[in-house]
Amino acid sequence: MYPESVKPPFVGAWSKDQIFIRLDGRGNRIYYPGETLAGSYYLNEIRLDSIDSLEFSVLWRTEGKGNEDVGVHAFWRLSSQNGDWIDPLQPGRFSVVLPQSPLTYNGVIVKIHWSVRLRVFLSNGVQLLEETPFYLGDLPDMRTLKLFTG
Repeated sequence: MYPESVKPPFVGAWSKDQIFIRLDGRGNRIYYPGETLAGSYYLNEIRLDSIDSLEFSVLWRTEGKGNEDVGVHAFWRLSSQNGDWIDPLQPGRFSVVLPQSPLTYNGVIVKIHWSVRLRVFLSNGVQLLEETPFYLGDLPDMRTLKLFTG
């Protein structure tokens, strides 16, 4: 188990018991275009020899009327088969400069969500997934504005 100092203050337990993503700095998770998003990921109670690979991505997705889209802003893959060292006892680090768009948008018809995703592929075929949302920009919630103007 990890020392108390590395556990995030906003979560009472490790997410999904085995993997967790922690974003640096921001309690409110609002980031701005051109800013650096950085953080750590933790693998809890996973043996070194049971990890085949892990994929880390920063992505956005739409939700609402019409087709739902997904865009990948950044992607990294580490594979033990390719000689990459994946140590579950040590936190992994990531850092990426955020794009100018699309901004997080909480509209009535369409929404745009940003997140950091970690997928861990185990040698027994099991996949572990953790996704941590964040906001790119601080556009107002259109559902709230509609209440005041509608």
